[in-house]
Amino acid sequence: MPKIKLLLVSLLLSAITSAQTTSSKQAIVQQTIIKLFTALSNSDTAGLKLHSTSNVKFYEYGQIWTIDTMIQKMMVMSKAEDFKRINSFEFVNTTINKKIAWVTYYLQSTITRNNQQEIINWMETVILLKEKNQWKITVLHSTRLVKN
Repeated sequence: MPKIKLLLVSLLLSAITSAQTTSSKQAIVQQTIIKLFTALSNSDTAGLKLHSTSNVKFYEYGQIWTIDTMIQKMMVMSKAEDFKRINSFEFVNTTINKKIAWVTYYLQSTITRNNQQEIINWMETVILLKEKNQWKITVLHSTRLVKN
């Protein structure tokens, strides 16, 4: 009987470990998100467009933004001479089904502008479509997390 328990525990630990690993396909999808935010941090409009579908929607603060809205907000935010944005991600779930993927993650951004530093946290879900062998973001829904 103890051998069976040991075997079950071993199988359970193996299943948990494999569930936590990221496949190379998932990593590619996640990199698309990271690249979009890198473009945002660098005020790179071409990069934003490269990693988004032409009809992308950003659901932010109870509003619906297009790529043009995002670019406009990015340009206003980055006007400060000392502007800097550093992003870090904690991916919670990445699911891929043929040419569609959805990813949930925590995002923490450290934003510096006008000699002030602010740390902002979000939980976001992104839907991506595979177009011509490249993953592109088509929906990004963001919820800002406020410290209690």
